Amino acid sequence: MTGPTYDDRSGAPEPGGEPYPGAGGPGAGPEPPTAPPSTVPPRTRVSGIWVASIAAVVVLLLLLIFILQNGESVKINIFGANPTLPLGVALLLAAVLGALLVALIGAARVVQLRHTTRKMARRSR
Repeated sequence: MTGPTYDDRSGAPEPGGEPYPGAGGPGAGPEPPTAPPSTVPPRTRVSGIWVASIAAVVVLLLLLIFILQNGESVKINIFGANPTLPLGVALLLAAVLGALLVALIGAARVVQLRHTTRKMARRSR
C-alpha cells in the first residue's frame, strides 16, 4: 500500500536532491519562485528616516523614564568640581561622555585609514 502523492511546488528542497528542480545550470529547468515586482515596493530614504525617527523616539522615551525613576541626588567628582546631580542624569552624562570618547577614537581611525589609502594611491600611479 502506498501513501498519497502530491505535487510540492513550495520551492523547498527535496531531501538529497537539488534545491530546485533543474538547478544544475542555465536552461536546465524552471527558476525558483519569486514575488511579482509590483507587490513589493522599493525601499526609499524617507522610509528609512521614518523608521529611524520612531526608534529614536522610543529610545528617548526610555531614557526619560530612566531619568525620572532615578531622581535621587548624588554628589559626583569630576576634574575637581563636585556637582550634585540626579542619579539618572549623572549616569546618562557618563554614557554620553563614553560614547563621545568612542566616536573620537573612531574618527581618528577613519582619518588615519583615509591618509593611508591616499598615500597608497599616490604610490601606485
